[in-house]
Amino acid sequence: MEKNGLQETKTRILIVDDHVELRDMLREAMVISGYECLTAGNGREALECLALHPVDVVLTDIKMPEMNGLELTEHIKQKYDVGVIVMTGYTDDFSYEDIITKGASDFMVKPVAIPELTLRIKRVVRERALLAERNHAMEKLRESEQRYQELSITDGLTKLFNSRQFYAVLHGEIERSNRYDHPLTVLMLDIDDFKKYNDTYGHLEGDRVLSRFAEIIRECLRQTDSAYRYGGEEFAVILPATKGEQGIITAERVRIALKNEIFKPRPDIDIRVTVSIGLAQHAKNEEMMDFLRRADQNLYRAKAAGKNQVCFTQ
Repeated sequence: MEKNGLQETKTRILIVDDHVELRDMLREAMVISGYECLTAGNGREALECLALHPVDVVLTDIKMPEMNGLELTEHIKQKYDVGVIVMTGYTDDFSYEDIITKGASDFMVKPVAIPELTLRIKRVVRERALLAERNHAMEKLRESEQRYQELSITDGLTKLFNSRQFYAVLHGEIERSNRYDHPLTVLMLDIDDFKKYNDTYGHLEGDRVLSRFAEIIRECLRQTDSAYRYGGEEFAVILPATKGEQGIITAERVRIALKNEIFKPRPDIDIRVTVSIGLAQHAKNEEMMDFLRRADQNLYRAKAAGKNQVCFTQ
């Protein structure tokens, strides 16, 4: 018996044999050995039984009408996570390699000795438990690796991609733009007077502004666009297959959405926050840093012109 939490559960066995007397004798021996048993007279009945009941191990004869034991084993392995022990008295007709190749966990020659059979069953159950544990550990490892990968390219506060990922994606988009002669536009966004907001209402309230602004940016973008927290209160957006004039529309959508948002750093205070945005369209074969420098210059122009505006110059 195996323990599951605080309860002990019996290993459940499905015995498949078209000889009623042999099937019943084997069932009785397995029950005496401490196993819970189900029986089936042929392959079809066995598959119907598996569809209705969870089973740990199938004991099946090979020579059966309609569907032999090897065919049954193939069907089982395609659909169910169950160990299969094949039994036969016709050793000349089937080799061990044939049987294992079909997916069987073990192979015994009839007449089977019950003590040996119980040992084989325990081994199959133990191996499957170890395999399940290993698979579970591997799945946890894959989840951890995926989580680590996500953490390495995303910003913890805003859940946007970080600057590291920004440079990696932008590099690829510039290559595609040069290769296929598609337009490419970048937005650089900086929340106006954010330091003053932080100093006045505290970093917790400032973080709320950053998180909400990230949501606003996502809401204003297409599926093909991508947003990034570039650093501090500065954000970036990559707009593939987009001309600068089209980028202005997206930038204005973001600007207006943030301007219309009301923040309440204190119950009795309503604050509106604004953003300045500079954008640039990539010039063919232009170096990435030159491209970004032009977008930054337009951002500075938007700030110098009074903030809360979008600036684009060719």
